[in-house]
Amino acid sequence: MMVQREIQKYLTDHGFGNFAPKVVLFDMDGVLYDSMPSHAKAWREAMAEFGIHFTVEDSYATEGMRGIDTIRIYARNQLGKELSETEAQRMYDEKARLFHQMPQTQIFDGVIDLMRHIKADGLQIGIVTGSGQKPLIKRLTDDFHDFVAPGHIVTAYDIEHGKPAPDPYLKGLELAGALKPWEGIVVENAPMGVRAGVAAGIFTVGINSGPLPDLLLAREGANIIFPSIREFSNQWKDFLK
Repeated sequence: MMVQREIQKYLTDHGFGNFAPKVVLFDMDGVLYDSMPSHAKAWREAMAEFGIHFTVEDSYATEGMRGIDTIRIYARNQLGKELSETEAQRMYDEKARLFHQMPQTQIFDGVIDLMRHIKADGLQIGIVTGSGQKPLIKRLTDDFHDFVAPGHIVTAYDIEHGKPAPDPYLKGLELAGALKPWEGIVVENAPMGVRAGVAAGIFTVGINSGPLPDLLLAREGANIIFPSIREFSNQWKDFLK
């Protein structure tokens, strides 16, 4: 009942005639993988090496953005420096090195079941990540090859303007067959990612898998918020009524 109420509100707010999802677009970190604690630790250590104060909360608040964009913003605000993409990339490479020294993160409970439901109902699945770490992107194709075609993964290499701009999710719709916003569902855990999905006009599901309060996802416009991907999986059928 709650799901259908929020879908009707979404349609009214956007002036869309109907909700006809054909693709579900998943963020990666914090949605598919329980990877954010490791990313937060790597970010904090890497930024400290370059004299930038970066907290666990900062890592969750900026998650979803291109890594080099995050670095350039914090360098500008804290160091008064305008870094080139090349300089920011070197710093991002150090963050990636630290991350890959940590134990491999696990797929969240409920992800595979949810993807099975989606596929069984005839919908496509895409992944939209701000990551530019090639080992992580390769892991996506290995772990989810039964559900996601390689051509349906949007990464930092595919777009000029990353989250919170709508471009990554608009690209996800394009790859799924030039779909319209009301033909997609975005699944996000981070404020910047939610903002991107909402800006693209797509029904956006917030999965609050981290320490930030639900209010932050709601303020960015999440249409509905679940405490876990498992709970979303349990209510999947309500999205197709």
